[in-house]
Amino acid sequence: MAMETRVLIVVAVVAMFICLPSAAYAAEGTATFYTPPYVPSSCNGYQNDGVMIAAASDAIWGNRAACGRKYSVTCIGATNQGVPQPCKGNSVVVKIVDYCPPGCQGTIDLSQEAFAAIANPDAGKIKIRYTQ
Repeated sequence: MAMETRVLIVVAVVAMFICLPSAAYAAEGTATFYTPPYVPSSCNGYQNDGVMIAAASDAIWGNRAACGRKYSVTCIGATNQGVPQPCKGNSVVVKIVDYCPPGCQGTIDLSQEAFAAIANPDAGKIKIRYTQ
């Protein structure tokens, strides 16, 4: 019985350490959205990558290193008084396919469809938490 308890504790501790890194890399920023057409893109030219896509600002672009990365994005709040509670309470996974140039208004510029999946598009810009 004592051996089983020790094994269970070790497994629980290992599982906890495996899960911690993903939570440790969560970051916060803002998201805006852009509308079709989504091609050409900076990463993939005229390849159609679907609609769950995004453009990366300088904060995550890394000289094209962000191309192809997938991010889970969650709305966490409003950035203005226009839509005080824009969040829908869920997350979306997007693939980085484009670059949002200097002057970009958000950390991640989501496709219109991705933005609408997590927030009211009337908000225009939202606070987000994102993880790779």
